Formats: sequence, C-alpha cells, structure tokens
Amino acid sequence: MTSSIPNVLTIAGIDPSGGAGVFADLKTFSALGAYGCGVVAALTAQNTTAVTGIHTPPTDFLKLQIDTLFDDVTIHAVKIGMLGTAGIVRTVAEGLARYRPANVVLDPVMVAKSGDHLLAREAVAMLKEALLPQVFMLTPNLPEAGVLLDGRAPESLKEMYRAAERLRELLPHSGERWVLLKGGHLPGSELIDLLFNGDRMVELPARRLDTKNTHGTGCTLSSAIAALLPQRAGQLRPVEAAVRDARQYLLGAIAASGQLAVGKGHGPVHHFHALWR
Repeated sequence: MTSSIPNVLTIAGIDPSGGAGVFADLKTFSALGAYGCGVVAALTAQNTTAVTGIHTPPTDFLKLQIDTLFDDVTIHAVKIGMLGTAGIVRTVAEGLARYRPANVVLDPVMVAKSGDHLLAREAVAMLKEALLPQVFMLTPNLPEAGVLLDGRAPESLKEMYRAAERLRELLPHSGERWVLLKGGHLPGSELIDLLFNGDRMVELPARRLDTKNTHGTGCTLSSAIAALLPQRAGQLRPVEAAVRDARQYLLGAIAASGQLAVGKGHGPVHHFHALWR
C-alpha cells in the first residue's frame, strides 16, 4: 500500500540557529504533514546576525548522500536551497538527472538576511545551465531575479511582470514549469508575489507584517510549496492551491514569530505556530 504521506527532500545548507536551511525545511515539512529527508550541501557557521564561515562537503560525498537516499526512498518532491559552489551545483544537477524526481522547487539562495553571500558568482552560470532545466518551480526574490537575469532587481510591479516572463524563459519550454517571483523587497504596506507558468500570471497579494523576524522566510516558503505540491495534486489548479496554502502557512509563522526568543538579529519564523499551544 502506498502511503498518503509524501516523502519530501531538502538539498541545502545547515544553519546552526535553526531558522533557515535544512533545519527550517525539515520543520516546515513536518508542520505540513510531509516526511522530511535531508541531503547536506553545505555547513555554515551562522546565527541571526551573521554568517561567519562556510564549509562545503566533497562532491563525491554529496553524490554518495544523494545516491544512497534515492536508492532506498521514494521521493515525491525536492526543495533545493543553498548550494554554494559550482561543483556542488553540478553534482546536485547530475543527481536530479539520474533520478528525475517530480516537483523540484528551487529557491536560488544567494545572499543571507545578514547580507553575507552564500552562492559563489561562478556558480550562478552553472545553476542556470545545469539546474534550471530540471526545475518544476523557481522561487527567487527580487535581488535574486536580478542576478539570474544579469541585471538589476525589479523596482516596481510592472518590472516584476517582465522579470517573471524572462525568468520563465530560463526554464524548459516543454512541460509544466512555474516561476514564483517574490515581491517582498518592494516598499509599501502590501506585498505582491507573481506566479507565472508561461501562460497565466497570478497576482498574490498579502499584508506586510511589521516584524524583524524574517530569517529563513524564503527557505520556509519554498519548503512549504514542496511539501504541499504532492498533497494538492488532486485539486483544481493544484500548483496555485499549493502556493496559496504555503503562503498562508508562512504568514502565520511570521505573525507568531514574536512567541520565540531566538538571537539578537533577524529572528526565525514560528514553524509550529499551528501545532504548539
């Protein structure tokens, strides 16, 4: 009998403070009813204020992690986060090509909330060349969109529309592929994300919450989408349903973040806000 609980994999870095990366992804999977697996693509020395060091595993060991997991466990969705170097990106891309998992969600993590760079510049070209062809959904914020498009970040909703169209052109033209362009860097009391599949552009508005506890929001949103995609498969417009539900989960986690007291900088969101009473 096939379990109705999906197995969802994160391939990302470790944030010791637990607000971002693999630890945040696993919390998100668990909160949303998915079984979480993790492949470690990077180790960071990090807290809520700074990233003080990055260590990446040898690529042959990264390959061994991927192969050993996929040889045994059926994976229903994959979230990809911090990869760090061109060699890591290539190894992950080759692993995805071997096993061809469904529902690959790429959060192109490039810069931490602290401003520290998490993706080497030479790795961006490898990401576009080797990884994007295998992605089901790309979830950049506006600065990341600027980097992927070799230009500046969009500065208005109109520019976001054009950027979403251009980002979709980076993905394969055949088959279903999506871009979720996150508009949180634009000013204003309301933020708008754009969900685009090459045909239909969906505006997703939300009220901006006044808090500094935004560490790991991108990781959490992309992980929530990966966890929900297999679970919304039978619904009308399943991708849109998964994204809307993931955004509602994240907004709740941000709103409840004040219940936590973690660090002196950008604190984490409350991944278990609906479960802890």
